[in-house]
Amino acid sequence: MRNLFLTLLLIALGCSAFGQGSDDAGAATSSKLNDRHPEVAKRLDAATQTLKDIFAAPDKGIPSEMLSNAKCVVVIPGEKKAALGLGGSYGRGFATCRESNNGEAWSAPAPVFLGGGSFGAQIGGESGDIVMLVMNDKGTQKLLSSKFKVGVDASAAAGPVGRTAAADTNIKLDSEILTYSRAKGLFAGIDINGAEVKQDDSTTKDLYGNMVPFTQILNGQVRTPGPAREFVAEVHRDFAEARASN
Repeated sequence: MRNLFLTLLLIALGCSAFGQGSDDAGAATSSKLNDRHPEVAKRLDAATQTLKDIFAAPDKGIPSEMLSNAKCVVVIPGEKKAALGLGGSYGRGFATCRESNNGEAWSAPAPVFLGGGSFGAQIGGESGDIVMLVMNDKGTQKLLSSKFKVGVDASAAAGPVGRTAAADTNIKLDSEILTYSRAKGLFAGIDINGAEVKQDDSTTKDLYGNMVPFTQILNGQVRTPGPAREFVAEVHRDFAEARASN
């Protein structure tokens, strides 16, 4: 009996040490990213905070029905700049998709680059956040292709705002992508047709240590890096609450 007790105690201590080791490894990875690529760590934090701010005001945010049906989400934190005289904008952020075998789980984040289009003029050339919801399998396939134009290769519409969907919900649900912007505290649907979405190769290498294909990341074949866990956890929390409220 004593030997059995000692064996169980050693197993328990081993599991505890393994869990602590995993947490320490995640913290160490986060520290390394902060040291080596502080701009990527800052962008992850900004993307996470963007979601927190948007979901803190559900009456003026994305309708829960849209969130429940979304297959993927792309968050571009406030790094857009209007191109002088062109109205074009760009930004970097992260995409994550629901895992095919578990709709409540989300993939590791895939770094994305958003460029072109005229949405910079719509937000007055100010820095603003862009959120994109991919609503169906066709839109997901366009995102997985690692490069597509919004409104050209995939149909898109400015998303409805508010706790419940607007009167044109059915029209919005027919769109492959719904797009939103937050600038100067105002959150609203925005038309970013013509903008190009593609994999951000340099950030992918910074975050994962090497180049990883878009499809592998968004199909759930890659573990979420420690520095990105908070972002994925925030997505899971916000979208799970939307499903529970429907």
